Amino acid sequence: MSLSRKNYKLTSDAEKSRVTGIVHEKLLNDYLHRIFSSTDHVPPAATSRKFLNFQNLPERLDQLLQVDSEDEESQGQVEGRLGPSTVVLDHTGGFEGLLLVDDDLLEVIGHSNFGTIRSTTCVYKGKWLYEVLISSQGLMQIGWCTISCRFNQEEGVGDTPNSYAYDGNRVRKWNVTTTNYGKAWAAGDIVSCLIDLDAGTLSFCLNGVSLGTAFENLSKGQGMAYFPAISLSFKESVAFNFGSRPLRYHFGVMTDPPGADLVRAQRLLGCFQAVLSVELDPAEGRLVEKESSEWQLQGQPTVLLTLAHIFHRFAPLLHKVYLVEAVLISFLLGIVEKGTSAQAQSVVHQVLDLFWLFMEDYEVQDCLKQLMMSLLRLYRFSPIVPDLSLQIHYLRLTISILRHEKSRKFLLNNVLFDMLRSVIFFYIKSPLRVEEAGLQELIPTTWWPHRSSREGRESKEVKEETAEERLRRRAYERGCQRLKKHIEVVEELQVQILKLLLDNKDDNGGEASRYIFLTKFRKFLQENASGRGNMPMLCPPEYMVCFLHRLISALRYYWDEYKTSNPHASFSEEAYIPPQIFYNGKVDYFDLQRLGGLLSHLRKTLRDDLAAKANIVIDPLELQAATMDDLDEDEEPAPSAAQRPMQALAMGGALPLPRPGWLSSPTLGRANRFLSTAAVSLMTPRRPLSASEKVKVRMLSVEQRTREDIEGSHWSEGLLLGRPPEEPEQPLTENSLLEVLDGAIMMYNLSVHQQLGKMVGVSDDVSEYAMALRDTEDKIRRCPKRRKDILAELTKSQKVFSEKLDHLSRRLAWVHATVYSQEKMLDIYWLLRICLRTIEHGDRTGSLFAFMPEFYLSVAINSYSALKNYFGPVHNMEELPGYEETLTRLAAILAKHFADTRIIGTDIRDSLMQALASYVCYPHSLRAVERIPEEQRVAMVRNLLAPYEQRPWAQTNWILVRLWRGCGFGYRYTRLPHLLKTKPDDANLPSLQKPCPSTLLQQHMADLLRQGPDVAPSFLNSVLNQLNWAFSEFIGMIQEIQQAAERLERNFVDSRQLKVCATCFDLSVSLLRVLEMTITLVPEIFLDWARPTSEMLLRRLTQLLNQVLNRVTAERNLFDRVVTLRLPGLESVDHYPILVAVTGILVRLLVHGPASE
Repeated sequence: MSLSRKNYKLTSDAEKSRVTGIVHEKLLNDYLHRIFSSTDHVPPAATSRKFLNFQNLPERLDQLLQVDSEDEESQGQVEGRLGPSTVVLDHTGGFEGLLLVDDDLLEVIGHSNFGTIRSTTCVYKGKWLYEVLISSQGLMQIGWCTISCRFNQEEGVGDTPNSYAYDGNRVRKWNVTTTNYGKAWAAGDIVSCLIDLDAGTLSFCLNGVSLGTAFENLSKGQGMAYFPAISLSFKESVAFNFGSRPLRYHFGVMTDPPGADLVRAQRLLGCFQAVLSVELDPAEGRLVEKESSEWQLQGQPTVLLTLAHIFHRFAPLLHKVYLVEAVLISFLLGIVEKGTSAQAQSVVHQVLDLFWLFMEDYEVQDCLKQLMMSLLRLYRFSPIVPDLSLQIHYLRLTISILRHEKSRKFLLNNVLFDMLRSVIFFYIKSPLRVEEAGLQELIPTTWWPHRSSREGRESKEVKEETAEERLRRRAYERGCQRLKKHIEVVEELQVQILKLLLDNKDDNGGEASRYIFLTKFRKFLQENASGRGNMPMLCPPEYMVCFLHRLISALRYYWDEYKTSNPHASFSEEAYIPPQIFYNGKVDYFDLQRLGGLLSHLRKTLRDDLAAKANIVIDPLELQAATMDDLDEDEEPAPSAAQRPMQALAMGGALPLPRPGWLSSPTLGRANRFLSTAAVSLMTPRRPLSASEKVKVRMLSVEQRTREDIEGSHWSEGLLLGRPPEEPEQPLTENSLLEVLDGAIMMYNLSVHQQLGKMVGVSDDVSEYAMALRDTEDKIRRCPKRRKDILAELTKSQKVFSEKLDHLSRRLAWVHATVYSQEKMLDIYWLLRICLRTIEHGDRTGSLFAFMPEFYLSVAINSYSALKNYFGPVHNMEELPGYEETLTRLAAILAKHFADTRIIGTDIRDSLMQALASYVCYPHSLRAVERIPEEQRVAMVRNLLAPYEQRPWAQTNWILVRLWRGCGFGYRYTRLPHLLKTKPDDANLPSLQKPCPSTLLQQHMADLLRQGPDVAPSFLNSVLNQLNWAFSEFIGMIQEIQQAAERLERNFVDSRQLKVCATCFDLSVSLLRVLEMTITLVPEIFLDWARPTSEMLLRRLTQLLNQVLNRVTAERNLFDRVVTLRLPGLESVDHYPILVAVTGILVRLLVHGPASE
């Protein structure tokens, strides 16, 4: 409970002596002398003789806070420095638009090809230092320049005379020319830039470790003064520290530290600590010493008045970031490090109580803002140590602060998502240099697999594991487990932070934390989803991955907790998003695409369905007005748009609310603006609606929603308004948790899946180096003993590869623990199952399924792909709970919706088609397709056999080919015979999997082709048409390629033309294989003369086969000459694949033809 002046009766002096019983004078004197003990500059004897009470305490404090003249801040110009005493970045130097500079003028983000900015202050004499906090590890050049240097978008710091730079991305130093220097930096590192103008040298440090002297003999003299400067490329970001915050090194900082204030703050903090460690015992008349971690504020007036005097002087100092970081954070970290977690949280809670009690609100808010920003920097830029103790301390302090309800709500409302990227608290940075991170201590023994497991679990090992290798592997796995346990401690603390932010029971002093978090979280998603804001300002994907996993842990905790107290609710394992959330307008999806198109279009076309199935009635007049408003809103001035009243809520007689200004922004998309004006009637009873029941319901913006708008009440269902008949009446869980889950799924779609794919690169590097090491060891064994020179080179290469593998295997252990662990795989699997249930429930609503955002289907497809390709090589997917059932449900969704007319987006339709094509390439998932109900299987095959005209046909044709591959003539190969000697770029590609035909689906094809008189002819005519087109295009292209290759002058064939040519050839082969399959399964279509179309189809087929044979079989003709050129990009073009396809067709025609002929 927060303190207030009323609680502790801080009344007049007369009342104090009468009511509260101030301690007697001697004890008060002893107490005040103990708290405000003498300092060096006041003689102890003089102070001890003076009797202290609250009347003369201010005089005593004035003496205590006097500082020596040398400690006073110098207001004049410091020698060796020119410019403002407070050093910031010079944002007036003509770099507008090329860089984004933060409000504090210390953080900068690249917004152009190569932007440069320098500071406002320069130095010409002495030793100076500034620090750069690296937020991203891309292309940057950091250093010093003079005022005469001129930069552009190609040349930056270090590219001109008298400018010097260090580039940790390319590990080089720059001064017109460039040479190797230093180490590679990573996001989260600190670069210190030191210049010694007395010695004329310039050097750099990385995380406090000197990289050595970079430049010597710097130009000095008249007009030669050096500015801190940086050049950085697009989206790269850094933060400068010129001394406004404590530095790693303290000599010659650019900005003078607040020396006098620092001394005063430290002395006042000493007095405050004394209060925490001394307890009054009025009964015994003595002072009791105790540990500050055990301190409890009991409301004694003597203590409160003492604290009031301290905070009267202390509060004005706590708005300075330097003092907050140097004094306050050190004090709070000391509390966290000494006692137990519960003790630390208790003391920090009481300290914050005192802040809010004795300081003005604006002072506490400034202090908390600086405190959290400093904590974030310390957490983000602290070095990685083996036990992650630094990160743990910062997170424990963050938790202790956020446990204070009033402080938490202020920070949520104003700081965590508004002023800084709070998601950094949920990120565990990956060490680029394993030596500095101490991974050698945690994982002393390294190991790596003999063969890339990404090639599939079915691939056999090169050789059996030896006893020595088994010992190494087990030692490595034990080290990985040690590392994982350390990381899990940090992850659990991060989850605790999110649990605090998702608390919905703390609504004593206003809105509960969860609903504030929901508002900020939705705006965070909007900024990252719109794609129209500043691209550099978007949350980096590596942060999103960690944030998603912590959010899922906290979300499932609250979901299952709600289930324990509400038996009608569901467990998190059965979670899904009810379909009404997608069309009732209660959750803002910005301008994200829906399956059926734009929201405004869907509301117009499906108006009757909304009324019939969900009791949502849209007034046509309002709909028209909303559409017109949508068209002309861009021309409307912002003030008038902000003043236009919104629809009033009829129930309860609510007053019209002003239209929020942010809705007028054209960047938020048309759907948002439509939602704010369309009048929508939502009726819960399922009966015909009378005119009097058409209640106008206001569509609320994210900021305007209250708890009742989200969770609902006795007269409203909140987010679940407009429940369709197919949905159960009992809610799954709290509505707010549904919105958090919806946001988590959106996060996965925004950037998490992409990042999961990037991190696989470390595993690929390990596989490549392991293969190189094995080849080198084989060469060493085969090397003749007399060739010592070759043996020496091979041994040197072996050492290089081994060292690199030691480094990469430890880094891979970190990646597996933080990104690809078993727990992370279960999180992604949980999202996959939620998406499948959500799609199934949405599908039952019929036409209203079109309202579902596209990203639900995308996440279902991508999360399965991530589990198979990114997590599968590390963990066994088949051990996941309900894995076979999940595979079958996903197969059913792909089979049903790849040709769903309710889905109109080209991209999502292509994604569904590609996912199905990939699904049928692997035996496990193909069996899942065969397990779906027969009705759905037949419907899928019917869609595959639809005529190829007027639709994308290449993917469907490829699916048919995969279902046949392994049954055709000479068609059991995985790779073409002439390519077996070359190594594929990625052996895990679907097209490179072993043949796995499906006789069950082939039988469905045969049955369908036999059914109607028009099915087979229309399908086969379209196949023959496309074959004629594809092969003709191929021949035309190879003619152009041949002419270009035979010219005398040097000519290069466009690689894109070669790719298109190869594609046309592959299409021709696959179309021939579909014809072979058709003839094999249903030969009577071509050979039964009783059919009216058989003769025509057979004639067309033989004409095309003759054309192919004529072009391909003749010796030294065009096709033969192009094949012999072996051009890069045309590797797949060869005689074998097309000739065996034609042969397969001819053989089947002969086998099934009339015996007499």
